[in-house]
Formats: sequence, C-alpha cells, structure tokens
Amino acid sequence: MKKLIEPNILNGFRYYLFFNFFLYLTVANAVIAAEVVDRIVAIVNDDIITLSELEQAEAPYREKIKSMNYMSEKEHEMLFKLRQDIIKRMVDDKLTDQEVKRAKITVGANEVNAAIEKIKETNYLTEEKLREGLKAQGMTMLAYRQTIKEQILRRRLVNLEVRSKVIITDDDIKAYYEKHKGDLDDNRKYHLWNIIMSVPPLATEEQKQEIYRQMEDVRSKFLHGEAFNELLESYKPYRLVDGGDLGMFPYSTLAPKLQKAIEGLRAGDITQVINAETGFQLFYIKSIENLAEKTMADVSPEIEEKLYNEIVNRKFAAWLDELRSRSHIKIQQ
Repeated sequence: MKKLIEPNILNGFRYYLFFNFFLYLTVANAVIAAEVVDRIVAIVNDDIITLSELEQAEAPYREKIKSMNYMSEKEHEMLFKLRQDIIKRMVDDKLTDQEVKRAKITVGANEVNAAIEKIKETNYLTEEKLREGLKAQGMTMLAYRQTIKEQILRRRLVNLEVRSKVIITDDDIKAYYEKHKGDLDDNRKYHLWNIIMSVPPLATEEQKQEIYRQMEDVRSKFLHGEAFNELLESYKPYRLVDGGDLGMFPYSTLAPKLQKAIEGLRAGDITQVINAETGFQLFYIKSIENLAEKTMADVSPEIEEKLYNEIVNRKFAAWLDELRSRSHIKIQQ
C-alpha cells in the first residue's frame, strides 16, 4: 500500500506550520507593542486624540515643571494636573475644529503668512530665529503654519458664535467706573529689581533656614549702604542665586503678596525677605512713577475692553459647556 504523504514532505509541512505560527506571533506582538506606544486617550465625536499627540502637546510644560526642582510628590501632582488640563484643552480644540468645519469657515495662505509676520514683528524675530526656535521645540515650519491656521479658524468661530453677540453700553462702563474708581485712580508704576536664592528640592529645614539667613544678610548689607546691583553681582556666581532688573510694573498688575510687601515703601527702599514657592526673594524699588489722575473718558476704552473680554470669556465657556453636553466624549487614560 502506498504512503499518502512522504515523511520528508510531512516534516516540511510541519516546519511550514511552525514558521508561520511563529511569524504570526511576532507580527501580533509588534502590533500590540505599537498600540502600547501610541494609543487612543480620548474620543471626541468622530475624532480621536492619541497618546503621542498628548505627549507632544504637554512636552514644553512638562520640561518647565521638571526644571523647577519641586519635591517628588509636588512634581507628580503638578504633572498629573497638567495632563488633565492638556486633555481638556485638546478636547475643546477638537470640538471647536468640528464646529469650524460645520460652519465652513476658511483661512487663506496669505492670512497665515500675515499672522506669522505679525508674530515675528512683535517678538523681534527674524525668519532664521523663528525656525531655530521651532526646531528647538521639535516643530517644523509646516506644522507651525498649521497651528497658526487652526488658531485663526478658532478665533473666527468665537467671533461668529460669541463676540458678535456681545454689546457693552455706556451705562455698563459708568457703573464699572463708579464701583472701581479707587482701583482705577491708583496710577503708581514701580521699577523693580530682585534677587532670589533658590531652595534645592531636597533641602532640609536647617538648609532652608541657612538660605534665609543669607538673604537677611543681603538685606542688611543694603541697609548699611551697599548698592543693590553690586550686591546682586557679588552673589550671582553662586549656583542658586539669580535676579536682575525686572522693569516697570503698574501697581494693579502686581501679585497681591508683592503689593503687600511694597506697600508704604518709597523709591530706593527694599522689601522684607519674601518666602516664595521655590526660594527666598528680595525686591528693590528703584523708582516710582505717579501718573496723572485718569478721568472716566481716559479709562473708558480700558473698561470697555475689560468688560467685553469678561463677557466673551463667560459666554464662550457657556457655549463650550453646551457643545460638550451634546457631544460624544470619552476619556480613556
């Protein structure tokens, strides 16, 4: 009786099955690995947001947080909040982009060119410097142009859906002026210098107190006649010391903590040592300018813009909330 399959053919067939099964497992593992590397983190109606897109969006902020030398627990907390905020922003961007398409809003290449030229002019950038900055952030000019285009489209959508429906009356301006007259009359501008001594992230309480004593020593030397800029230069070689001429600031724009620190001080004075989140600071008041008192006519454009922006922001937030409520959004982290 004849054999139906020769032994060498059977062995070859077994090898074929084994090889293809092994190949299948290899390909399957590669696919699984690829899915792990780049996966979907959010679904927004018919669009998706991938992990790689999320990581690219948060990269510059992540680096900034890591460079601030927070304690491990604080850094983890801030990075977690950063991711939540970035995902929320990306979801909102997807929703607005979808509405842009629905409204058939368009932007031409010339408008993108004009916007980029404006950015270069405002920031005193040459074409070469702009490209260098983009390269440092891992972005091509083509990707940057697309980002600018999307921003213009979104602004036009906001104009269509929100801004065009906001009206500020003379009565609104007058009511705001009467309510905030005291704040508007404060026309002080401060020319500030500072010196800051950073506290290392793992510093002990004794080390923190030593840095504080060094800052008190700086303040004492200033009060005994040493010039602030000379003190700054003498301490700057130390690794954790920084500072310099910060420029002119309207009093109303300063942080409440700093407002309190400089209240009652005159030009040429220095603040007490301020405990900042990452170290200790001193502020030197080089000069104070008292501008002429402003009438309602003087501040009307400023008030109108402030009220307009407040209303636009509220209405835009409400519009986004409504848009989210009627959209299919799924976050999967």
